Amino acid sequence: MTAHSADLWSYAEIARHISVQPETVRNYRRHGLLPEPDSHDTAGHPRWHADTIRAWARSRPRHR
Repeated sequence: MTAHSADLWSYAEIARHISVQPETVRNYRRHGLLPEPDSHDTAGHPRWHADTIRAWARSRPRHR
């Protein structure tokens, strides 16, 4: 795994990657459409590896 692929992304970073608002990403998670978090930060916020989200984004339907 490269250093870049080990980056942990927040809702905002995921939203930027798929061109939606962060609240949309939160809704995806609430509805079980987002992969389980890879980690949590020190405040308990979920984080995902960039590679996890890239793979999910490639396989997700475009319009939910």
